[in-house]
Amino acid sequence: MTPMLRAAEDTSISLRTAPPTWVVVALACAGQFLVVLDVSVVNVALPSMRTDLGLSAPGLQWVVNAYAIAFAGFMLLGGRAGDLYGRKRMFLVGLALFTLASLGGGLAQEGWQLLVARAAQGLGAAVLAPSTLTILTSAVPEGPARARAIATWTAVGAGGGAAGGLVGGLLVDGLSWRWVLLINVPVGAVVLTGAARWLVESRAGARRRLDLPGALLVTAGLATLAYGIVQTEAEGWAAAATLVPLISGLALIGLFLLVESRTKAPLMPLKLLRLRSVSSANAAMFLSGCAMFCMWFFMTLYLQNVLGYTPLGAGLALVPSSLAVVVGSKLAPRLMPVVGARNVAVLGTLVAAAGFGWQSTMTADGTYLTAVLVPGILMMAGAGLAATPLASLATSGAAAGDAGLVSGLINTSRTMGGSLGLAVMSTIAAARTAGSGSAEALTAGYALVFRTSGVILLVGTVVMLLWLPRKVAAN
Repeated sequence: MTPMLRAAEDTSISLRTAPPTWVVVALACAGQFLVVLDVSVVNVALPSMRTDLGLSAPGLQWVVNAYAIAFAGFMLLGGRAGDLYGRKRMFLVGLALFTLASLGGGLAQEGWQLLVARAAQGLGAAVLAPSTLTILTSAVPEGPARARAIATWTAVGAGGGAAGGLVGGLLVDGLSWRWVLLINVPVGAVVLTGAARWLVESRAGARRRLDLPGALLVTAGLATLAYGIVQTEAEGWAAAATLVPLISGLALIGLFLLVESRTKAPLMPLKLLRLRSVSSANAAMFLSGCAMFCMWFFMTLYLQNVLGYTPLGAGLALVPSSLAVVVGSKLAPRLMPVVGARNVAVLGTLVAAAGFGWQSTMTADGTYLTAVLVPGILMMAGAGLAATPLASLATSGAAAGDAGLVSGLINTSRTMGGSLGLAVMSTIAAARTAGSGSAEALTAGYALVFRTSGVILLVGTVVMLLWLPRKVAAN
């Protein structure tokens, strides 16, 4: 596989002795796990938060959305900042902000304090997340070793999203909702200490000024677009409260592209989008995120609202699916040298599509084995199998100086795809349910969601076959 970073090209690398590779991989994966976990871990704690802080229904929704919007909106900026000012430095800054914001959220006494803390967590995550992949790829030599490292990073990230329900259920049932956030403090402190001690600083050559107009435009555009997406669930797609931010976000992103085409030192060189490996893999990752991100959300609802599981029971029921992500992610690098990254991504997506199709046959009196376990394993094994080659392809072919940006771009594609997918699928489920709270109506709505996601995955398969390069691009 072609490296994102090469030591010969990176002109600002610390002279300290490089730490063991497994230490770097462990630290990078720990950071990625924390930021992905916090996308979903608060879901089971929302009722307790509402009771304790007196949050309204819209306020409760923003406990999740404040994090997601800040996370998506600042991701590209965080990736480029790592390239220019140091990946280790941005890793430490992002993780420190994330940890402090977790402490503030856990100690919040008013609803607005919790929302501010969640937004700050999202900002910290956006600075931290791109550095995790860049640090990992710079520490591991090209070839099978790097493919395995990316597979581990992918598995940990997917596992973080999958583990959210289980971890949240354990903490809420055993302690209180506050520990859903406070648990990040000791973990973050340990990772911060290890990162400060072991990580080696690197950045993309000589420092230069950040493209401030581009940074402001893309951040405002992505954040506004994310805001419009999350508004769809409450307001619908045709409401002004949804259309205005969606159109404004797209306009800001268009203006950003215009500015980038004319500036001498762009935040995102448009030549990156002309790289087939980068553009095609990001498109495929976006479609995969649209289809797959909602799986955990609707499976948890099905288990609790239809089959009568407790929050903790629902989390435990999805543990096999979480493990399937890890298995798929670790299997991918073994297959990639044999059949190629594109074919592994296609295979994984087809396996996931089969799982979504099976899940769409769910009934209100389904059994755990056939209505949860087997389709869940197929969905998540396929997701893990597809994500590793897509991440590898998306980070190939780009120059060393753009490594952090490309890492931020693939994270942005996945996050924005997931946000859009969840909003669309929530609307589809609500329309099919038509306001009924019966088990049969809810099941019909959830089944339609899984059927729609399966179709999107099949479309994604066609995109991969036609657009993804057969081989990893070379620098």
